[in-house]
Amino acid sequence: MDILNTINSFVWGPPLMVLLIGTGILLTLRLGLLQVLKLPTALKLIFTARNTGNGDINSFKALCTALAATVGTGNIVGVATAIKAGGPGALFWMWMAAFFGMATKYAECLLAVKYRVRDKYGFMAGGPMYYIERGLGIKWLAKLFALFGVLVAFFGIGTFPQVNAITHAMQDTFNVPVVITATVVTVLVAMIILGGVRRIARASAVIVPFMALGYVMTSIIILIVNYDKLPAAISLIIQSAFNPQAALGGAVGFTVMKAIQSGVARGIFSNES
Repeated sequence: MDILNTINSFVWGPPLMVLLIGTGILLTLRLGLLQVLKLPTALKLIFTARNTGNGDINSFKALCTALAATVGTGNIVGVATAIKAGGPGALFWMWMAAFFGMATKYAECLLAVKYRVRDKYGFMAGGPMYYIERGLGIKWLAKLFALFGVLVAFFGIGTFPQVNAITHAMQDTFNVPVVITATVVTVLVAMIILGGVRRIARASAVIVPFMALGYVMTSIIILIVNYDKLPAAISLIIQSAFNPQAALGGAVGFTVMKAIQSGVARGIFSNES
């Protein structure tokens, strides 16, 4: 754990946070505050966009597939983890990472579509490795990104946090053994992903709307039930973001840097920007 924590502190140190947030700020300025001024247009397109085209899936299924990766573990377990590690102030920096991350996310999606290709099987293929190779012309970096992407999907955020959260939630709530839940999840996931992007999109189009609606409605209900505590909670979050020692009554271990690290790390984990 000490070794992992040392690596984690180095990886999520000031240089990377400056790059992540700095890139988001730069793109926000270059795109003219797109995440605010173009939000009405984006919401409108969810319901009015042309739903057919030359891609493998329609626009609604594409949206659901994207949401499937951003609504879930990162938003629920990630928030709790950030507060545990960096105090309430981590939430403020998570908001900042999410806000500027919208511009980064938009740029990523735009480039992925612009530089996508059809593979030898006739399916659309795109993503960072393609626009690094075809846009920047750096083939070795594109291959390196693809390799790291596969390793992360197999052994990192693509599997372990989700499975860990699901299995332990089932065990703690319904006393279902971890092995049983893990086996069921493995079989269901295999049935979906082995069918390729079209089957993934079909499954997402069925599951994600209910999942997202359930998540949002649950959050709203919790806020309504605890409405009287909201002003104090928001005040604590903002104070802790800049002066955790004072906000938390001299609590030991929470610093501004720890709050920023935890908030930005979990914010990026949540929206994948």
